Amino acid sequence: MKKRLDVLKTYKIYIGGKFPRTESGRYYLLEGKDKKPIANICRGSRKDFRNSVVAARKAFPEWSGRTAYNRGQILYRIAEMLEGRREQFVSELKVQGDSTTKAEKEVNISIDRLIYYAGWTDKYIQIFSSVNPVASPHFNFSVPEPTGVVAVIAPEESGLLGLISVIAPVIAGGNSCVVLASHSKPLCAVSFSEVLHSSDLPGGVVNMLTGIRSELLDNFSTHMDVNAVIYCGDDKKESKRIMENSSLNVKRPHIINTRDWTKEKAQDPYQILDTQEIKTTWHPIGI
Repeated sequence: MKKRLDVLKTYKIYIGGKFPRTESGRYYLLEGKDKKPIANICRGSRKDFRNSVVAARKAFPEWSGRTAYNRGQILYRIAEMLEGRREQFVSELKVQGDSTTKAEKEVNISIDRLIYYAGWTDKYIQIFSSVNPVASPHFNFSVPEPTGVVAVIAPEESGLLGLISVIAPVIAGGNSCVVLASHSKPLCAVSFSEVLHSSDLPGGVVNMLTGIRSELLDNFSTHMDVNAVIYCGDDKKESKRIMENSSLNVKRPHIINTRDWTKEKAQDPYQILDTQEIKTTWHPIGI
């Protein structure tokens, strides 16, 4: 009797609240530490990225217009959904090389991190807003507002916790985003898209691509309808490219070289502020 060949799952990308196949039709084979095939992963293209930016831009007005309290509710709901599927994520992390202890710790902190930012959605504006002194009969207020569409190149070494640690502050602040998941640990990113899809998050607020970083790096940092780009990594050449490309339309670039996402310093409200613009309003006194 011939040995049976396993039917490998093909993990799709997530764009505009849907799970299409990559338009390029390309895939790469994900292997475990034992070199056994795990799954087929979409190799995203420039067209996939452009479609994601269109979806993110379309979703931005509604999402940024939600009340801060409602955004907090939705982030908390995402954490609830992740909690309900924690065994699946632990299993996927283990398949990709993590120990049981490390995988469980990563999932637990990921859930807690979502709740942390859920709690900040209706508080960071109070912290970072100001009433400014002026030498005229006016009130002068400065208030943070979401910048728009954020391109996120997620950490390569952390397939779930690092991913959530950069997405959560972006959407907590009312932005929409396009995310490139880890190339070597992409399973949790696609499964997390399924969590987002079954939560109350509107389609297009988070768009998830998988693929090869070197192919998509320039697309993420040169697109003219992207307002900010977050790059996670310590490759100096890639960081330099991000900075240079961002100058084309004055994107706001952020280089994050955090290696240990389990540390408490990997989360803080200033990461929400990283993708905010400060709006200043003048108002005459007495009117």
